[in-house]
Amino acid sequence: MGGPVEELIQIALADGDPDGAVRWQAIAVLQERGDLETFTLARRLCAGNTTAERVLGVDILGELGRDRPFADKTLPILRYLAASEQDPRVLYSVLIAFGHLRDARALPSVIELASHPDHSVRYGAAYALPNVMGNPPDSAGLAALRLLASDPDDDVADWATLGMSLVGHLGSSSSGGAGPRPV
Repeated sequence: MGGPVEELIQIALADGDPDGAVRWQAIAVLQERGDLETFTLARRLCAGNTTAERVLGVDILGELGRDRPFADKTLPILRYLAASEQDPRVLYSVLIAFGHLRDARALPSVIELASHPDHSVRYGAAYALPNVMGNPPDSAGLAALRLLASDPDDDVADWATLGMSLVGHLGSSSSGGAGPRPV
């Protein structure tokens, strides 16, 4: 799959399934480009009128370019969305993008969203936290991860428990059960 950036964006937007193979194939090609044109159009999508546009923009930015050349420009966009967005699907994508970027500057935004009423947003926070807490892990990040490990949603709790084990702070908050499933 190739073609101009705009064409790939239209292909991704046309796939109504957020986990659709066609959508993610187009996103992968866009991410591999890692160029200013793709960054600029993804940034514009983040301010789009529809949820699908904003989610697509975030999904592209989360792993744009092999060495994440736009991470310093992407982080403020994602932090703005984390603070202002209302749609749980966009917030979930923002949190997954934070996790991919692995930048500790995202930690305050992730902690804030860890108590969101929507389970998919908390799931995204459970994924992002171990990746943005730094080394050694930030104590506020660990506290948020511990709370998520006792979340009433089993998928959130399982993912948070895995995250705690990844950062070496499992403790007694394990929820047991099978590994997390995508939301």
